[in-house]
Amino acid sequence: MSARSKPIAVTLGDPAGVGPEIVASVCATSGGVIDGRPLRVFGPRAVLERAFELSGATAPRIDCVDTGLVGPWTPGAPSVTSGRAALAAIEAATAACLRGECAALVTAPISKTALRMAGTTFPGHTELLGALCNTSEVAMMFASRRLNVVLTTIHLSLVDAVAALTTERIAGTIRFAHEAGPWVAPDRPDRPRIAVAGLNPHAGEDGLFGREEIEIIAPAVEQARRAGMDASGPYPPDTVFMRAVRGEFDAVIAMTHDHGLIPVKLDGFEHAVNVTLGLPFLRTSVDHGTAYDIAWQGRASSENLRHVLAWTATRLVGQK
Repeated sequence: MSARSKPIAVTLGDPAGVGPEIVASVCATSGGVIDGRPLRVFGPRAVLERAFELSGATAPRIDCVDTGLVGPWTPGAPSVTSGRAALAAIEAATAACLRGECAALVTAPISKTALRMAGTTFPGHTELLGALCNTSEVAMMFASRRLNVVLTTIHLSLVDAVAALTTERIAGTIRFAHEAGPWVAPDRPDRPRIAVAGLNPHAGEDGLFGREEIEIIAPAVEQARRAGMDASGPYPPDTVFMRAVRGEFDAVIAMTHDHGLIPVKLDGFEHAVNVTLGLPFLRTSVDHGTAYDIAWQGRASSENLRHVLAWTATRLVGQK
Protein backbone atom coordinates (compact mmCIF):
# COMPACT_ATOMS: atom_id res chain seq x y z
CA MET A 1 0.00 0.00 0.00
CA SER A 2 1.42 3.37 -0.99
CA ALA A 3 1.56 6.18 1.56
CA ARG A 4 -1.01 8.18 -0.39
CA SER A 5 -3.50 5.31 -0.44
CA LYS A 6 -3.35 4.67 3.31
CA PRO A 7 -6.71 5.68 4.78
CA ILE A 8 -7.39 8.12 7.58
CA ALA A 9 -9.07 6.34 10.48
CA VAL A 10 -12.25 8.12 11.61
CA THR A 11 -14.14 7.13 14.75
CA LEU A 12 -17.88 7.67 15.12
CA GLY A 13 -17.52 8.95 18.69
CA ASP A 14 -20.38 8.52 21.13
CA PRO A 15 -23.33 6.95 19.24
CA ALA A 16 -25.78 9.05 21.27
CA GLY A 17 -24.11 12.31 20.26
CA VAL A 18 -23.65 14.14 16.97
CA GLY A 19 -20.58 12.14 15.90
CA PRO A 20 -22.37 9.61 13.66
CA GLU A 21 -24.36 12.40 11.95
CA ILE A 22 -21.36 14.54 11.07
CA VAL A 23 -19.31 11.55 9.92
CA ALA A 24 -22.17 10.38 7.71
CA SER A 25 -22.60 13.89 6.31
CA VAL A 26 -18.93 14.21 5.36
CA CYS A 27 -18.87 10.71 3.85
CA ALA A 28 -22.02 11.39 1.85
CA THR A 29 -20.71 14.61 0.33
CA SER A 30 -17.11 13.47 -0.18
CA GLY A 31 -17.69 9.88 -1.24
CA GLY A 32 -15.43 8.81 1.61
CA VAL A 33 -12.35 10.55 0.20
CA ILE A 34 -10.80 13.80 1.48
CA ASP A 35 -8.15 15.50 -0.68
CA GLY A 36 -7.40 12.16 -2.35
CA ARG A 37 -7.08 10.34 0.97
CA PRO A 38 -9.65 7.56 1.65
CA LEU A 39 -11.49 7.38 4.97
CA ARG A 40 -11.94 4.26 7.09
CA VAL A 41 -14.72 4.57 9.67
CA PHE A 42 -14.52 2.76 13.01
CA GLY A 43 -17.68 2.23 15.04
CA PRO A 44 -21.00 0.37 15.03
CA ARG A 45 -22.06 -0.07 11.40
CA ALA A 46 -25.72 -0.06 12.42
CA VAL A 47 -25.28 3.41 13.95
CA LEU A 48 -23.56 4.74 10.83
CA GLU A 49 -26.35 3.38 8.63
CA ARG A 50 -28.96 4.96 10.90
CA ALA A 51 -27.15 8.29 10.55
CA PHE A 52 -27.27 8.01 6.76
CA GLU A 53 -31.01 7.33 6.97
CA LEU A 54 -31.50 10.41 9.14
CA SER A 55 -29.67 12.63 6.65
CA GLY A 56 -31.67 11.32 3.73
CA ALA A 57 -28.47 11.18 1.70
CA THR A 58 -27.53 8.24 -0.45
CA ALA A 59 -25.02 6.21 1.50
CA PRO A 60 -21.79 5.75 -0.47
CA ARG A 61 -19.70 2.60 -0.23
CA ILE A 62 -17.78 3.35 2.95
CA ASP A 63 -14.87 1.35 4.36
CA CYS A 64 -16.27 0.65 7.84
CA VAL A 65 -14.75 -1.46 10.61
CA ASP A 66 -17.79 -2.54 12.62
CA THR A 67 -16.91 -2.46 16.34
CA GLY A 68 -20.49 -3.28 17.35
CA LEU A 69 -22.87 -2.41 20.18
CA VAL A 70 -23.37 -4.16 23.52
CA GLY A 71 -26.87 -3.07 24.43
CA PRO A 72 -29.59 -0.44 24.03
CA TRP A 73 -28.85 3.26 23.78
CA THR A 74 -30.87 6.44 23.55
CA PRO A 75 -30.06 9.36 21.24
CA GLY A 76 -29.07 12.41 23.25
CA ALA A 77 -28.25 10.57 26.48
CA PRO A 78 -24.98 9.05 27.77
CA SER A 79 -25.11 5.39 28.71
CA VAL A 80 -22.96 2.37 29.41
CA THR A 81 -23.63 1.18 25.86
CA SER A 82 -22.67 4.44 24.18
CA GLY A 83 -19.55 4.72 26.34
CA ARG A 84 -18.42 1.19 25.52
CA ALA A 85 -19.10 1.69 21.81
CA ALA A 86 -17.05 4.90 21.75
CA LEU A 87 -14.21 3.21 23.61
CA ALA A 88 -14.21 0.16 21.30
CA ALA A 89 -13.97 2.38 18.22
CA ILE A 90 -11.04 4.34 19.66
CA GLU A 91 -9.20 1.16 20.61
CA ALA A 92 -9.68 -0.45 17.20
CA ALA A 93 -8.71 2.69 15.27
CA THR A 94 -5.63 3.26 17.41
CA ALA A 95 -4.52 -0.33 16.89
CA ALA A 96 -4.90 0.11 13.12
CA CYS A 97 -2.71 3.22 13.21
CA LEU A 98 -0.08 1.49 15.34
CA ARG A 99 0.01 -1.39 12.85
CA GLY A 100 0.58 1.10 10.05
CA GLU A 101 -2.70 0.28 8.32
CA CYS A 102 -4.00 3.84 8.68
CA ALA A 103 -2.03 7.05 8.19
CA ALA A 104 -3.71 9.13 10.88
CA LEU A 105 -6.61 9.16 13.33
CA VAL A 106 -9.49 11.64 13.38
CA THR A 107 -11.94 11.29 16.25
CA ALA A 108 -15.55 12.40 16.59
CA PRO A 109 -16.62 13.66 20.04
CA ILE A 110 -17.05 11.42 23.04
CA SER A 111 -18.70 11.92 26.42
CA LYS A 112 -16.58 11.81 29.55
CA THR A 113 -19.72 10.85 31.46
CA ALA A 114 -20.44 7.91 29.16
CA LEU A 115 -16.83 6.74 29.34
CA ARG A 116 -16.99 6.83 33.12
CA MET A 117 -20.27 4.87 33.02
CA ALA A 118 -18.50 2.31 30.82
CA GLY A 119 -15.85 1.84 33.50
CA THR A 120 -12.84 3.78 32.23
CA THR A 121 -11.09 6.37 34.39
CA PHE A 122 -9.56 8.38 31.54
CA PRO A 123 -10.97 11.92 31.43
CA GLY A 124 -10.70 12.26 27.64
CA HIS A 125 -9.20 11.22 24.33
CA THR A 126 -5.72 12.62 25.02
CA GLU A 127 -5.05 10.61 28.16
CA LEU A 128 -6.67 7.47 26.73
CA LEU A 129 -4.63 7.60 23.52
CA GLY A 130 -1.44 8.10 25.51
CA ALA A 131 -2.18 4.92 27.44
CA LEU A 132 -3.09 2.94 24.32
CA CYS A 133 0.20 4.03 22.72
CA ASN A 134 2.12 3.25 25.91
CA THR A 135 3.30 6.81 26.46
CA SER A 136 2.57 9.13 29.36
CA GLU A 137 4.17 12.09 27.58
CA VAL A 138 1.52 13.64 25.37
CA ALA A 139 0.33 17.18 24.87
CA MET A 140 -2.76 18.84 23.47
CA MET A 141 -2.46 21.43 20.71
CA PHE A 142 -5.25 23.45 19.15
CA ALA A 143 -4.84 24.96 15.70
CA SER A 144 -7.24 27.67 14.58
CA ARG A 145 -7.07 29.94 11.55
CA ARG A 146 -4.23 32.05 12.96
CA LEU A 147 -3.20 30.40 16.22
CA ASN A 148 -1.40 27.23 17.29
CA VAL A 149 -1.68 26.77 21.06
CA VAL A 150 -0.15 23.95 23.11
CA LEU A 151 -1.53 23.36 26.61
CA THR A 152 0.76 22.63 29.53
CA THR A 153 -2.08 21.33 31.70
CA ILE A 154 -5.33 19.93 30.38
CA HIS A 155 -8.25 18.43 32.28
CA LEU A 156 -7.52 19.67 35.79
CA SER A 157 -9.26 22.10 38.07
CA LEU A 158 -7.59 25.51 38.08
CA VAL A 159 -6.18 24.94 41.56
CA ASP A 160 -4.77 21.55 40.58
CA ALA A 161 -3.44 22.91 37.27
CA VAL A 162 -1.40 25.60 39.00
CA ALA A 163 -0.05 23.04 41.48
CA ALA A 164 0.93 20.75 38.58
CA LEU A 165 3.15 23.34 36.88
CA THR A 166 6.82 22.44 37.04
CA THR A 167 9.85 23.53 35.07
CA GLU A 168 10.19 20.02 33.66
CA ARG A 169 6.55 19.88 32.57
CA ILE A 170 6.70 23.25 30.85
CA ALA A 171 10.01 22.41 29.15
CA GLY A 172 8.44 19.21 27.86
CA THR A 173 5.49 21.13 26.44
CA ILE A 174 7.86 23.51 24.66
CA ARG A 175 9.64 20.50 23.18
CA PHE A 176 6.34 19.11 21.87
CA ALA A 177 5.63 22.45 20.17
CA HIS A 178 9.12 22.45 18.67
CA GLU A 179 8.68 18.92 17.31
CA ALA A 180 5.35 20.01 15.76
CA GLY A 181 7.28 22.46 13.57
CA PRO A 182 6.25 20.83 10.25
CA TRP A 183 2.59 21.32 11.22
CA VAL A 184 2.75 24.82 12.73
CA ALA A 185 5.51 26.43 10.64
CA PRO A 186 5.93 24.74 7.23
CA ASP A 187 8.34 27.47 6.11
CA ARG A 188 10.65 26.85 9.10
CA PRO A 189 9.77 23.32 10.28
CA ASP A 190 13.03 22.80 12.16
CA ARG A 191 12.83 26.00 14.18
CA PRO A 192 9.29 27.26 14.87
CA ARG A 193 8.99 30.45 16.90
CA ILE A 194 7.51 29.48 20.26
CA ALA A 195 6.09 32.03 22.70
CA VAL A 196 5.54 30.95 26.30
CA ALA A 197 2.64 32.62 28.08
CA GLY A 198 2.85 33.45 31.75
CA LEU A 199 0.40 32.31 34.39
CA ASN A 200 -0.30 35.48 36.34
CA PRO A 201 -1.52 38.95 35.30
CA HIS A 202 1.26 40.87 33.52
CA ALA A 203 3.34 37.66 33.67
CA GLY A 204 3.78 38.26 37.39
CA GLU A 205 5.10 41.84 37.05
CA ASP A 206 8.57 40.88 38.36
CA GLY A 207 7.09 38.94 41.24
CA LEU A 208 4.46 41.45 42.37
CA PHE A 209 1.57 39.22 41.29
CA GLY A 210 3.15 35.80 41.73
CA ARG A 211 6.56 34.18 41.38
CA GLU A 212 5.69 31.27 39.06
CA GLU A 213 7.13 33.13 36.05
CA ILE A 214 10.44 33.70 37.83
CA GLU A 215 10.83 30.39 39.61
CA ILE A 216 9.17 27.89 37.23
CA ILE A 217 8.39 29.23 33.75
CA ALA A 218 11.49 31.30 32.89
CA PRO A 219 13.87 28.41 33.74
CA ALA A 220 11.91 26.17 31.35
CA VAL A 221 12.26 28.73 28.56
CA GLU A 222 15.98 29.01 29.20
CA GLN A 223 16.32 25.22 29.17
CA ALA A 224 14.61 25.08 25.78
CA ARG A 225 16.81 27.83 24.38
CA ARG A 226 19.95 26.01 25.52
CA ALA A 227 18.65 22.99 23.61
CA GLY A 228 18.52 25.06 20.43
CA MET A 229 14.81 25.86 20.34
CA ASP A 230 13.47 29.28 19.37
CA ALA A 231 11.51 29.80 22.59
CA SER A 232 10.90 33.08 24.38
CA GLY A 233 8.89 34.46 27.29
CA PRO A 234 7.15 34.29 29.62
CA TYR A 235 4.85 36.91 28.14
CA PRO A 236 1.67 38.43 29.64
CA PRO A 237 -1.20 36.10 28.71
CA ASP A 238 -3.48 39.00 27.77
CA THR A 239 -1.27 40.12 24.85
CA VAL A 240 0.78 37.14 23.67
CA PHE A 241 -2.05 35.61 21.63
CA MET A 242 -2.65 38.88 19.84
CA ARG A 243 1.06 38.99 18.94
CA ALA A 244 0.84 35.44 17.58
CA VAL A 245 -2.22 36.31 15.49
CA ARG A 246 -0.23 39.19 14.00
CA GLY A 247 2.47 36.74 12.89
CA GLU A 248 5.16 37.23 15.51
CA PHE A 249 5.04 33.62 16.77
CA ASP A 250 4.20 30.22 15.25
CA ALA A 251 2.95 28.64 18.47
CA VAL A 252 2.03 29.71 21.98
CA ILE A 253 2.45 27.63 25.14
CA ALA A 254 -0.45 28.19 27.57
CA MET A 255 -0.22 27.19 31.21
CA THR A 256 -3.88 26.21 31.68
CA HIS A 257 -6.72 24.81 29.59
CA ASP A 258 -8.89 27.91 29.30
CA HIS A 259 -5.98 30.34 29.01
CA GLY A 260 -5.23 28.64 25.69
CA LEU A 261 -8.62 27.63 24.38
CA ILE A 262 -10.54 30.88 24.80
CA PRO A 263 -8.44 32.70 22.16
CA VAL A 264 -8.40 29.67 19.84
CA LYS A 265 -12.18 29.31 19.85
CA LEU A 266 -12.64 33.02 19.49
CA ASP A 267 -10.36 32.98 16.45
CA GLY A 268 -12.52 30.42 14.68
CA PHE A 269 -14.64 27.81 16.41
CA GLU A 270 -15.62 25.95 13.24
CA HIS A 271 -12.02 25.93 12.02
CA ALA A 272 -10.21 24.73 15.13
CA VAL A 273 -8.35 21.42 15.16
CA ASN A 274 -7.52 19.45 18.29
CA VAL A 275 -4.12 17.74 17.82
CA THR A 276 -2.47 15.24 20.16
CA LEU A 277 1.31 15.65 20.21
CA GLY A 278 3.66 12.87 21.30
CA LEU A 279 1.89 9.92 19.66
CA PRO A 280 3.56 7.74 16.99
CA PHE A 281 0.94 8.93 14.48
CA LEU A 282 -1.01 12.11 13.76
CA ARG A 283 -4.25 12.34 15.72
CA THR A 284 -6.73 15.16 15.32
CA SER A 285 -10.26 15.84 16.46
CA VAL A 286 -13.13 18.25 16.21
CA ASP A 287 -13.20 21.16 18.62
CA HIS A 288 -16.67 20.51 20.02
CA GLY A 289 -18.48 18.00 22.17
CA THR A 290 -21.25 15.46 21.72
CA ALA A 291 -23.97 18.16 21.65
CA TYR A 292 -26.54 15.80 23.13
CA ASP A 293 -29.15 18.58 23.05
CA ILE A 294 -29.29 18.54 19.23
CA ALA A 295 -28.13 14.97 18.55
CA TRP A 296 -30.13 12.90 16.04
CA GLN A 297 -32.31 15.84 15.06
CA GLY A 298 -30.62 16.54 11.73
CA ARG A 299 -29.32 19.88 13.03
CA ALA A 300 -25.62 19.14 13.61
CA SER A 301 -23.08 20.92 11.40
CA SER A 302 -20.27 18.85 9.90
CA GLU A 303 -18.21 21.94 8.98
CA ASN A 304 -15.65 21.48 11.78
CA LEU A 305 -15.12 17.79 11.01
CA ARG A 306 -14.73 18.57 7.31
CA HIS A 307 -12.06 21.16 8.15
CA VAL A 308 -10.27 18.78 10.55
CA LEU A 309 -10.11 16.06 7.90
CA ALA A 310 -8.78 18.48 5.28
CA TRP A 311 -6.18 19.85 7.75
CA THR A 312 -5.08 16.30 8.57
CA ALA A 313 -4.84 15.19 4.93
CA THR A 314 -2.75 18.25 4.11
CA ARG A 315 -0.28 17.47 6.93
CA LEU A 316 0.08 13.90 5.63
CA VAL A 317 1.42 15.02 2.26
CA GLY A 318 4.87 13.51 1.80
CA GLN A 319 4.44 11.05 4.67
CA LYS A 320 6.02 7.69 4.05
